[in-house]
Amino acid sequence: MPRDSYLDAIVAAHRARSAGDRRDLGLLVAQAQDSSPPRGFARSLAGRNEGLSVIAEVKRRSPSRGALALDLDPGALARSYAAGGAAALSVLTDEDHFGAHPGDLAAARAGAGLPVLRKDFTVSEADVCDARLMGADAVLLIVAALSDDEVGRFAALAGRLSLDALVEVHDEAELERALDAGATLVGVNQRDLTTFEVDPHRAGRLAAAIPDEVVAVAESGIRGPDDARRLADAGYDAVLVGESLVTASDPRAAVAALAGHPRPDRRPSGGRQASGRG
Repeated sequence: MPRDSYLDAIVAAHRARSAGDRRDLGLLVAQAQDSSPPRGFARSLAGRNEGLSVIAEVKRRSPSRGALALDLDPGALARSYAAGGAAALSVLTDEDHFGAHPGDLAAARAGAGLPVLRKDFTVSEADVCDARLMGADAVLLIVAALSDDEVGRFAALAGRLSLDALVEVHDEAELERALDAGATLVGVNQRDLTTFEVDPHRAGRLAAAIPDEVVAVAESGIRGPDDARRLADAGYDAVLVGESLVTASDPRAAVAALAGHPRPDRRPSGGRQASGRG
């Protein structure tokens, strides 16, 4: 993990909070397993025949850009996203760094009827359980913030809870770690962890190394139809878009402009072969 990055400080705060969590994990797992069934996040992305899928994000602020839409109505925004053709939602739940409100995820999920990713910094098994308990259909695992053992353990627990795990990577080495952990849903974040600047070509470079059977998501720096079309051509199944949608004057039209771009049956180079991976 890069030193002195935004991610370092945020993850350190989450780990400190996790260290003070005295809840019984067995009880949390049991409670999570008794929650209402998830909606199938990855299935919603990979099963659409209309072309590129959009994961539309509910996000009030960011550490690098500050306030984006502090007074947004998550339910109303989610309905607009759904009307524009979004396949799924991503909802920030970090209060300290992203200004999330406690009920944002539940309100967005109820408003749109779409599967929802809990977009947060997962650092413990309790975090995975909390994602299910708050109504999420998928949990985010950031490879740069976790050890190989943690990625594997958290993904396994997510599977036990019927949650999808979006395993986020930023470069080839992290992609290798994600695939070695058995990830079947991979997000390539184009934002640099140290500066929070976006490299708009990062996802394109990594696309060919993602196996064809893995659901591939491009994240960050998607501003409009040209970006969406380029990523669809690279073989991505979906794009996760936050800032440009949250700040759009017409979120419904903004989603519609990104969704549905034709994507090839296979990534251009055929992707990384699954043989030899067990």
